[in-house]
Order: sequence, then C-alpha cells, then structure tokens
Amino acid sequence: MEKQELDKSAAVRTGTPTSSDHQLPRAPFDKAAESRLLRKLDLKVLPILWLLYLVCFVDRSNIGNAKIQGMDVELKLKGQRYNIAVFVFNIGYLVAGVPLSIVFKKYGPKSLAVMMFCWGILVIGCGVSKTWKGLVVCRFLEGVAESAYVPGAAYLIGSYYKRNEFLKRYVIFFSAGICAGAFNGFLSTLIAKMDGVANYKAWRWIFIIEGCITITISIVSYFLIVPFPEDATFFEPEEKALLLARLKEDGAVVANDPLAAKRLGEFYKDWKIWAAIFIYMGAAENANSITGFQPTILKGIGYTSTGAQIRTIPVYLVSAVYSLSLAYTAERLGKRYLFCMVGFATIAIGLIIELVQPKAAGARYAGLFFMTAGAYLVMPISVVWIAINVGKGYKRTVALGSIVCFGNGGAFIGTNVFLDREKPKFRTGFSTGLGLCAMGAVAATVMFVGTYLGNKQRDARRKELPDVLDEGSVEDLGEKHPDFRYGL
Repeated sequence: MEKQELDKSAAVRTGTPTSSDHQLPRAPFDKAAESRLLRKLDLKVLPILWLLYLVCFVDRSNIGNAKIQGMDVELKLKGQRYNIAVFVFNIGYLVAGVPLSIVFKKYGPKSLAVMMFCWGILVIGCGVSKTWKGLVVCRFLEGVAESAYVPGAAYLIGSYYKRNEFLKRYVIFFSAGICAGAFNGFLSTLIAKMDGVANYKAWRWIFIIEGCITITISIVSYFLIVPFPEDATFFEPEEKALLLARLKEDGAVVANDPLAAKRLGEFYKDWKIWAAIFIYMGAAENANSITGFQPTILKGIGYTSTGAQIRTIPVYLVSAVYSLSLAYTAERLGKRYLFCMVGFATIAIGLIIELVQPKAAGARYAGLFFMTAGAYLVMPISVVWIAINVGKGYKRTVALGSIVCFGNGGAFIGTNVFLDREKPKFRTGFSTGLGLCAMGAVAATVMFVGTYLGNKQRDARRKELPDVLDEGSVEDLGEKHPDFRYGL
C-alpha cells in the first residue's frame, strides 16, 4: 500500500497513471462507460481552456487593431517601430516558453491562471504607455507571461485523452484562437466608439478594456481549471479508474520522471522535435503575419479603419470551420501528414494570390482567407503530431514548449519583412511567407518518412521479443517501449 501511494505521488507530478495500481480495469473497456467518460471530460476540461485561449489570442493580436485606431500616430511608430513592438512579444515567448512550461508541469495547471493574471496587467500597461518604448517593454513582458499557456494547455488536454482522441480536442481548443480573430475585430469596432472618453484615444481603450476582462477571467478560472488526472476529484471512483486504465493502455506512460539538466539536453537530440518546430514555423510565420498586419493590409487596399476591422471577422470564421472539419477528418483517418500538406498547399495558394494580384482588392481579400485557413490547420496538427510521438512526462512538456515557442521564431522574420515602405503590396513579406511555407512542407515530409521507417524498424525488433512482455522490465520507457508506434 505504501509503495502504491509513492507511485501515485510520482504520477501526480507527471499527470500519468501508475503501472502498480492493480485495481484498474483491463481492456477491452465498456464502450458505453467510455462514451460517458469522454462526454464528462469534454465538459470539464475543454470549455475553460477554450475561453482562456480566446482571451489569450485577443490580447496578443489586439495591437494590430490598435494600430489603425491611431496608436501609430500618437506613439510616433515611424519606420519599423511598429514591427519591433510586434516581434518583441515573440522574443518573450522564445526566452520564457520552455522554462515556464516546466514551471507549469511542476506546480500544476492552476499556474496558468496566475500567468494569465500577469499578462492582463501588461495588456493594460500597453494602453497607458506614453512612449513607443513603453509599449515595447509591455509587449515583451506580455510575451513572457503568455509563453507557457498554449503548450501547458496542450499538455493538460493530452494528459486526459488517448492519442487517437487528442487531435480533435486540441483543434477545438485551438479554434478559440481563430474565433478570437473574429471577436477581436468586432470588439475593437465597438470600443473604437469610446474615442475621447476620459481623454483617452480609442486605441488605448482597446488595451485597457481587454486587459481588465483578462484579469477578471483569470481570477474565476483559477477555480475552474482541472488538475492533472491523478489529482482530479470530479470523477466517481469507477470513472477515475477507467480514465487511468485507458491512459495506461494507450501507452508511452512515464510515471517516475525526474528532470535533470542532462536529460533536458537529451530531449533536444531527438530529431522529431526539430522537425516539428520547422513545420510549426512554416505555418506560424504566416499566421503571425495575419495577426499583426491583416488590418493594415485591408486598410491599405482601400478599406476604411472600421471596414478593415469588420472584414477580419469572416476570414477567421471561415478558417475555424475549415480547420475543425479537416483536422477531425485527419484524426478519423489517422493521416496527419496528408492533411498537414493540404494546409501548406492552402497557405501557398493565398500567398500566390497576394503576390500576383497586388492591385485587386477583392482577390487580395480572398487570399487572406486561404492564408489564414491553411495556417490554422497546420499549427494544431503539428502540435499534436509531436505530442503523440514523444511519450508522456517531461519530454512531452519540453517538446510542446519548444514547438510553440521556437516555432514562433518565424514571427521574427515575418514582422520584419512586412516593410512600411512596401505597403500595401508587401511583396517581401508575402514572398518570405511562401519560402517558409515550402520549408514547413519539407519538414513535414521528413517527419513522415522518418516515423514511417521508425515503425518498420520497431516492427522488425518486436518479432524478436516474447509476445507477452514483463511490464516491470519496460516500465517508464515511454516512446522506447517495444510496443510503442509513431503516429503518422
């Protein structure tokens, strides 16, 4: 009994079930009970994380809406100053993403609410900044505070669902970011009517009001974010036993998972993590271009500030439908590579339209639909693809933190190639996006070929082992377990 308690204590730190719990049911499981469990998880785990990501994305992308409401004039954002204010956010992401993801893993999911409270204060700071340097500092610190939210939420979702259930749930979560683009345009249009209230320009109110909303939601969410599965108290005993048994049966469990500097270095020797980073980067650069420059692009091709804000809404709504439907199909068919390539092809179509039709406002508006839809299909697929291929435990934490944070490194490029002197054509920006799109497609092909050949090798080695393995001898091997196979 004492050993079981120690094992469970270790599992609390990893969010995974223990192999020593003999009271867990064995497969095959009751299908009706599994369906009831999944419905309960979908209601408990996803909604609050979805809402928080909606707020997270609104806060990171509102700078584009604030710019066309007069921020660039009042803060004297000449030359590349606006681009600097956009990309320093991603420096914060890059610097703090992995360390704060480890903090999340160590101290638990409620740490996400604390991080959210901090970035809400910094969003308000953007609204009260008197100089462009103050804006840059607030944006950098906001990037630091937000950096662990997406990888942390991805890890938490993945800790409750089996590998073949993960993508659909993550895409539902990720759709909040897409919906936030539409919501942000609508909300910014309403807030713009406050121009002059309390002697504050409309752009300031965009930051201040959205920051206050963030702080309020962060306080409420602290009590609603679920813990890791081993700590969950919202289950009946038989439900919790079924949950832990399903996760154990799904494989790649790592119960005893200490983190040392040497192990961290070993994680980064895994080629799959780097392939996933480049896949994500190829899509994220284009997504960040849309986030930071879509209102500017629309205004530059002839729309008013209000017209540009409103026209961002359909772009994101169509992208949400596109990504949800195709990602669901990818999971049902188990064809992540195929649909990743569909996403990159969609991005490329949009970029080509932008390059060959620089004077046709309608065509360029259509191009933004393709760019956004493709990017928001590839990004969630790449996150789940690496998550299911590196086992569970700290390696998954580091992998998720790395792909989101290093993958957003494409924003350093994207925010510096949309040159103010080239507007509204932005040929350098769109050409660079096309190059990175091609890079991402190549990385996805490398991931597919490598994992496909890896499974062939594992099949050959497995034939040399007994049909029934001594689980004690292979415990905590994670992806090195003889029965583990990569998802393609």
